[in-house]
Amino acid sequence: MKIQFMLNEKSVSMDIDPETTLLALLREELFLTGTKEGCGSGECGACTVLMDGVAVNSCLVLAPQINGTEIITIEALETDGKLDQLQQSFIEHHAVQCGFCTPGMLMSAKALLLKNPRPTQEEIRIALSGNLCRCTGYQNIIAAVEGAVD
Repeated sequence: MKIQFMLNEKSVSMDIDPETTLLALLREELFLTGTKEGCGSGECGACTVLMDGVAVNSCLVLAPQINGTEIITIEALETDGKLDQLQQSFIEHHAVQCGFCTPGMLMSAKALLLKNPRPTQEEIRIALSGNLCRCTGYQNIIAAVEGAVD
C-alpha cells in the first residue's frame, strides 16, 4: 500500500505493509530510533509522537492511518544543533534519569505547549498522564515543562 505524509517537515512517500504500526515504520523502515517501544499496547507513552499536532501512541496507530497527515518525532525538536526550549528545560531541571521515557514525555509536553503555551500545573499533569516514568517521580518533569514556558 502506498502512503504519503509529512515527517519532520519533509514529504515522504512509500510502500508499506498495511499491518505495520507507525512505531515499526519509524524505527525499522525510517531508522528514527528516538521513539521508543515500551509496552507495545498504548499504556506507557514511550512511543509518543505528534500526529497533526496531537500526541499519539505510535504503537497503536497503523501506518495507513498516517496517509495525508503530519508526523513529528523527537528527532525534529533539535534544529541545527540547537535544542528545543523544552529539551533544554529538561536538562536544567534534571528531568532525565534513565532517559527511556524522555522522548515520549517531551512529545506529550510539546503537544500541550503547541495547544496551550501557558498551561497550569494541573494541565501539565493531565497532558503527561499517559506517560509512565519509573525513575524520576515526575516532579522534575513537571518543573521542566513549567520552566519551558517562562
